Amino acid sequence: MSSEALPTRTGATAPPDRAALQRRTLATVALSQVLGGAGIAAGITVGALLAEQLLGSGGLAGVPTALFTLGSALSAYLVGRLTQVRGRRLGLGLGFAAGALGAAGVVVAAVLGSVALLLPALFVYGAGTATNLQARYAGTDLALPEERGTAVSTALVFTTLGAVAGPNLVGPLGRLAESVGLPALSGPFVLASVAYGAAGLVIWVRLRPDPFLVARELDAVAEPTAGVGAPELPASGVPDDTLPRGVIVGGTVMVLTQVAMVAIMTMTPVHMRDHGHGLPAVGLVISLHVAAMFLPSLVTGRLVDRVGRVPMAIASGVVLLLAGVTAALAPGDSLAMLVLALVLLGLGWNIGLIAGTTLVVDATHPGNRGRVQGSLDVLVALGGAGGGAASGVVVAGTGFSTLALAGGVLALLLVPVVLWSRQEASARS
Repeated sequence: MSSEALPTRTGATAPPDRAALQRRTLATVALSQVLGGAGIAAGITVGALLAEQLLGSGGLAGVPTALFTLGSALSAYLVGRLTQVRGRRLGLGLGFAAGALGAAGVVVAAVLGSVALLLPALFVYGAGTATNLQARYAGTDLALPEERGTAVSTALVFTTLGAVAGPNLVGPLGRLAESVGLPALSGPFVLASVAYGAAGLVIWVRLRPDPFLVARELDAVAEPTAGVGAPELPASGVPDDTLPRGVIVGGTVMVLTQVAMVAIMTMTPVHMRDHGHGLPAVGLVISLHVAAMFLPSLVTGRLVDRVGRVPMAIASGVVLLLAGVTAALAPGDSLAMLVLALVLLGLGWNIGLIAGTTLVVDATHPGNRGRVQGSLDVLVALGGAGGGAASGVVVAGTGFSTLALAGGVLALLLVPVVLWSRQEASARS
């Protein structure tokens, strides 16, 4: 199937087989997510430890997460804008390439012991994280409304394979790195560079015809006037009074779940090391956490489609509160309790991301979807950056338990936002 087969407003050519193209798109996104997941694992597993080693301060251990989430914020904006104009293929392909370059820069910084290189390299490395997350939207471009939650989850679940394998490879990758003269903590970033590069290549080669461009053309055929004389979007990316509710609520759910998850997750490896746990134990906890972030997706997506976006969004807040309480009460030397807390943390994030993403997709159309999605993912990334930066300071000042409890309570704030949206809907009906 080539781009020449796309439908036109004049009906001069036959439209592509939407179902077949959707299956191909999901398969392509799934493969890129397997690779991209391995790239994500490096930053969350050893990023804080590497920064503490080079910066010489535990209070600055949250800096890597802050930097690569700030980098992901800029990348989310750029990928979203590029997608709106040129489609998913170019936006996602370039985003993964930037992530690969950043990971390679972290390796070089570790070898040289250069903080001046480490900081910008971590910033660029964040492009891979943002791109891997934005790839979930590609699965929804051609999905029917009642299948959007499942489409998001299909993309996410395949991230599990790479993301879970990554933390468990920390030990072997560290030994491999040392065997070739590299610092042990740089090993996972070598994997990240290769994995992100391969993910970008998969997107570039296989994501054609571009599902976003096809969806936009199909939308123009179905509604010939939609693209003619349509009002310009305001700064929020919302063209009418029905969109703000879905966009605001979906974005709030994603931001709050991201802040809570990143803050607690970032300091867990440092907390574990301070209580005598080695790198293999850290890798195990983080790998199970990442598995809980992605593996439940197929079930979560179906529940979002069948139970509803709003009830599942509320459920995410409750699960994240349980995660925070469990982490706060867990003895530092209890591996089992830390595993439970981080699994709940990942599950709560998973539910919130899928419910929030689906709310946003429901509230947008191909004429503004890429731009709105990119803008919202900027807020998600900035929220994560704030959580990551503050986490080290909070732990240094008050302890890990305070951070964990605060993260859980913060996530619960999404409940009144969701309930507000339902009240607004009832008042207008």
